Formats: sequence, structure tokens, C-alpha cells
Amino acid sequence: MDLFTVLISLSAGFITSLMVYMLFSKKSEADFPVVDLSRFLNDPKSAKEDCKAIAEMLHKTGLLIVRDPRVDYAENDRFIDNMEQYYELDLKEKMKDVRPQYHYQVGATPEGIEKARNHCSKVKNLPASDQPVTVCPPGKDPKWRYFWRIGERPKETEFKQLNISNVIPEKLPNFQKRMDRWGTLMMETCRTVASMAALGFDLKEDTFTKLMENGPHLLAPTGSDLSKYNKKNTAFASYHYDLNFMTIHGRSRFPGLFVWTRDQKRRPVKMPKGCLLLQAGKQLEWLTAGHVLAGFHEVVVSDATISAIKRAKEEKRSLWRVSSTLFSHVASDNHLTPVGHFKSSPNASKYPKITAGQQVSEELAAIKLGK
Repeated sequence: MDLFTVLISLSAGFITSLMVYMLFSKKSEADFPVVDLSRFLNDPKSAKEDCKAIAEMLHKTGLLIVRDPRVDYAENDRFIDNMEQYYELDLKEKMKDVRPQYHYQVGATPEGIEKARNHCSKVKNLPASDQPVTVCPPGKDPKWRYFWRIGERPKETEFKQLNISNVIPEKLPNFQKRMDRWGTLMMETCRTVASMAALGFDLKEDTFTKLMENGPHLLAPTGSDLSKYNKKNTAFASYHYDLNFMTIHGRSRFPGLFVWTRDQKRRPVKMPKGCLLLQAGKQLEWLTAGHVLAGFHEVVVSDATISAIKRAKEEKRSLWRVSSTLFSHVASDNHLTPVGHFKSSPNASKYPKITAGQQVSEELAAIKLGK
């Protein structure tokens, strides 16, 4: 390799790092940069800088916002309409869809069931401006959730309870169609970002996506009743990380999501219309030996939430806050262990080999959804 080639290579790396630094270094900025996936979808070889930027953003912040030209964002509105109708059903009707015998991994999870891990020791020394509003130790979350499987199931698996069939509510005839459509679109985005991240980390393009094949991917919209829980700093989803590979969100009709970047700075998320937010989960942290950390976040009633409640009342809209959320997973029977050059990371020993199904089962037990 000649000197000119070396200099060009170093310059490209410097420019990528500088670009990401400039995008994230300003604490006062509430918004995060947007990565358009169009260039990669049209010609992956022309999108090397985009791949590097995604990898760098995941490393520095644990999250990114993307625009995917394949995603018809009207589907997000139809999906939220669908879930508002569901959560507005009476309690007796919703309880028909609860499946505690399957660790609540399909169907409905009522409010007051899920409880975040205790991370009090992690946050106790943070400055006041970066402290979560979640109480320490955390209580049970006052939110509902509905889990809906997306994609093919494995023909054989050691973890049948994590890969069972969906529960279809009796009262909503279009429920399955709406869930499958929006979940499939978001999974396509997850797979594309996983491919781009792999290339950005100098791994084979399919390093992550082949591990995700037949995974227990879950469309997982939460439902928070803002007619009942509307006091400022009420935490619907207490301070936590996600246990899966990567989480993707569409835009909610009520703000309230706050995230912590790798430098432990608390940031509100203001997602532009037509975009999707992705956040790293514990499985991605495992595969990269901590190069990417699972992103901490909480969902709370903020001043912006209260303003949105007021507008919704004036417009006579639903006061259920629905999250447009999907959890992508490594397949249950595949192993979590650092991949590629991450195997030689100084932190690799902190991430011992384990099946994804066992890792998920242990995490579910810790948050009171499993045994």
C-alpha cells in the first residue's frame, strides 16, 4: 500500500469520526442526526461512509435515527390507530389475551407486571441533569404491552416458550393484518441497519443477519393510559436497557422517551416525521464485546407529554400513549459470543458463550416476566 492510499484511508476515518463528533457533541441539541438508507439500498458498495457512520454512532451513542424509503409511514398511523382501539377495550376483554404461562411473550401484558432491573448504583453519581426520573429502586411499570411475533419460527427449538404462535384479539378483525404489515416493514429496516453496522465494523455483511434468521422478533407496542397517569415525571417504562439485539421505534403521538448516550448524558428524543429510531440491545453488546453498549432509556410524562395531552383532549383523540416498538432478536438456539475481531477485545471475557434463548430467559426472570 503506497503512502497516498494510506493517507486517503486515514482521512476517511478522520472525516467519519469528525462528522459523528460534530453531530453528537452539543449537549443543548435535542435532536439526533438522520441516516438515509437509500444509498445503501441502491448500491451497497457506494455507501461505505454511511456504514462507518452507523457503526460509529452505535459505538458512541447506542442509537441512531434512519429514514427508509421502503417504509410507508402511513402504516405507522394505521398501526397506532389499531393499538389505540385495542387498549381502549374494557379490562375483561383485554385479559382474555394475557398469557403468563409463556412469560407474557405473546399477547397482552397488563400494567403493574413488568419491573425494571435495579440500576440505582449505576446512576447514583450522575449529575442531577442526567439522573433518571425513575424512582430507586424501580416499581412496577404502569403500562400495558402487546407482544406479536414477526417472521418465520424455527422448525425445531429448545426454547418453544419463546417461539409460540400469536394471540389474536376477538374484537378487532383487522388486528393481524395491521400488526403483520407494520412489523414486517420495521424488520426490513432492522435487517438493513444490521447489515450496514456489520460492514461498518469491518465484519462480513451477514454477520448479524444470519444470527437473526428465525429469531423471536416481537412487535411490542406499549399502552399507557394518560387519562389515568398524567402527573409529570410518572415513569411508564422505568430506566432500563433492552435485552434483545436491536430495538426499533416508529414515532409515537405523545413524546416522553429519554435516552442515555455512552457518556451518560440524558437526552430527549425528538424524532422527525417519516423516520425510525433504532437502539442497541444487550445481544448486540454481547456480540461486539461491549464496543456497542445496550442503550439505557426511560419513558416518562414530561412537559412535552402534558402539552400533547392537552392537544389530544382538545381534538378529542385517544389518550392512550402507544409506542410503535419492535424488538429484533438473535434466534433462540444461536449462541451469543463476540464475533470477528471482537473476539480479541480486552472485554471479550465479560461476554461468555451462551444461547440467546438462555440469555433472554434469564433477563425475563430478572424483570418479573419469567421464572
